[in-house]
Amino acid sequence: MSDAQEKRVPLLSRLRAPEGAVKVKHRVGRGIGSGWGKTAGKGQKGQKARGTMKRLGFQGGQMPLQRRLPKIGFNNIFGVHYAPVNVVELNIFDAGSVIDEAELRQQRIVRGRWDGVKILGEGELTRALTVKVHAISGAAREKIEKAGGTVDLIPRPNKGPRASE
Repeated sequence: MSDAQEKRVPLLSRLRAPEGAVKVKHRVGRGIGSGWGKTAGKGQKGQKARGTMKRLGFQGGQMPLQRRLPKIGFNNIFGVHYAPVNVVELNIFDAGSVIDEAELRQQRIVRGRWDGVKILGEGELTRALTVKVHAISGAAREKIEKAGGTVDLIPRPNKGPRASE
């Protein structure tokens, strides 16, 4: 190989950043000869010259925005959130099947974190199924029983501090 060809072949030992791509870190407080000694570019005295941080949301003594706005909403720690499943979605199961939460999750009808499953009455059911869920609407129960199926209610899941009662 000639010298010209050898220079064009990139070798790991010869890799370098392009000219001007790497900038040396600006180091302050390293003596007066550096030009950034003594006050290290912070000027003299005051809040910004010292090493203290203002807390998040601090507005210089003014009442912060999060305290000026009214409190809204309510988070019920005892609330139970059911995954809604319509009767029409149960038509994918074979007649005589036993449907529970595990089966609904396997078919990806129920996804995510829920406290239980509730069957709602949207649509029609064409086959007899045994449904084991935590809650069911009156219309859904009527449609399942009309199709020849049965409904077994699982006890409501315990949630929050009252779970031990």
